[in-house]
Amino acid sequence: MKKIKLGVSVGDLNGVGIEIILKTFKDIRILDFCTPIIFCSNKIISKYRSLTRTQDININFNIINSMKDVNYKKCNILNISKEDTEIKLGTPTSFSGEYAYTSLKKSIQELKNNTINALVTAPINKNSIKINNPDFIGHTELLEKEFKGDALMIMTSDVMKIACVTGHMPLSDIPKNINVNTIINKTKILNQSLMSDFGIIKPKIAILGINPHAGENGTMGKEEEEIIIPAIDKLKKDNIICYGPYPADSFFTDKNLQFFDGILAMYHDQALIPFKTISFSNGVNFTAGLNIVRTSPAHGTAHDIAGKGMADENSFRQAVYVACDAYKKRILYTELHTIND
Repeated sequence: MKKIKLGVSVGDLNGVGIEIILKTFKDIRILDFCTPIIFCSNKIISKYRSLTRTQDININFNIINSMKDVNYKKCNILNISKEDTEIKLGTPTSFSGEYAYTSLKKSIQELKNNTINALVTAPINKNSIKINNPDFIGHTELLEKEFKGDALMIMTSDVMKIACVTGHMPLSDIPKNINVNTIINKTKILNQSLMSDFGIIKPKIAILGINPHAGENGTMGKEEEEIIIPAIDKLKKDNIICYGPYPADSFFTDKNLQFFDGILAMYHDQALIPFKTISFSNGVNFTAGLNIVRTSPAHGTAHDIAGKGMADENSFRQAVYVACDAYKKRILYTELHTIND
């Protein structure tokens, strides 16, 4: 298999995105298995380096204006603009939001053109993007709109792989967005991704309850008995190996995390609080359910430490590894099932 062409959207210019990109790709061993293409401009990265404690990070970039000029033995910067900018470290601005959005959109276009194989997205500030793009919700929602499939955010680390039935929505809206069909749909996407993207042959999936103590036989809510258990029963009939509903407050033990390959939570914080508590520094956001591979670090823009040289690049580095590994596994999975069919 040829080296993977890995697109990198630059994220918010005034956060830690460029810093963690530089810290990751200074290790030239990454070039053994992928060719990074950063969607930014050499002028902006040079200016960022001059303003921050990253001047000593020595990377021999290949500066290009077209994908046909990619050097597969170097880390590439694809110039997406010629304009200069005033970088305001630590402060999200209209310009930094628009630039992050432009970087993302251009990388999406190259995914559609098949000139890159997978995408790693540096952290964005949603509010600064929404100044000029008011309909923008987030990476996952935009990718779902642009590509085939039903997107599912899986937070993955060596400890757990956890997804949510509902995503970025107010807590008050969650109950009306959870039903038998949504649970079945999200579980099947999670199950398929565990097989095709993570190489797990027969995934075992835990499904959490929504109420305290998983409803405690209906005394603390009826959703478990009326929605979640019927969904689990139907999934089992479809040969999905799943169990539950489990009380979220007592589920995240070493024994459970070692036994289950995947976890389906009912809402965002039910999944993200335990995940980030356990795996914040090496966790990865993986977008499942689409016909493309995309990952992101588990953290945000970290404007409070931007430009101070304090950003931990490990989560971004893991996002690079997961993207490349998932792309390879997906190809192998497709080839194997094509042969078997």
